[in-house]
Amino acid sequence: MQEDLDRLGEWAAENAMKISPSKCKAVRFTRARVKNPLNYAVGDQLIPEANSCKYLGIIFRSDLSWADHVNYTVKKAWKALHFIMRILKKGNSGTKILADTTLVRPILEYGAARWVPYREGQICALDRVQKKAAKFAYRMTESNWETLSQRRKISRICALFKAYSGERA
Repeated sequence: MQEDLDRLGEWAAENAMKISPSKCKAVRFTRARVKNPLNYAVGDQLIPEANSCKYLGIIFRSDLSWADHVNYTVKKAWKALHFIMRILKKGNSGTKILADTTLVRPILEYGAARWVPYREGQICALDRVQKKAAKFAYRMTESNWETLSQRRKISRICALFKAYSGERA
């Protein structure tokens, strides 16, 4: 791996580009209890080691758990939902549903085909946000919305079909 980083550094120097190791992270993805430090460097600067990293909006943790990503997603979705609830207190149901569909649901479903919460607490935390949004929009406890689990399942099936058939996302 260090050889590849050295070649990358050489390529960057040849092309008058700078690589900032302070903006990079070295993460070891494993469930094993390996404590050997990762000593990777670009040029003469060491790349800092981390337990998680964010890539394209999805948080990957070194122990392959989705806990950090689920917590981040739930917190972000609650912020968006409370914003909608403050602004649209006296709005009609159609406006509230549209606001939820455009501001909250994309947060809950972003990249859902790639990450799937498998722990009951994580699933409940995500579902709690959608239930609160449905209650706010319809002014009742039950709605006819698909559950997030159903929507994630459909998303995974569509992604699998696209990968199998060679279609682009």
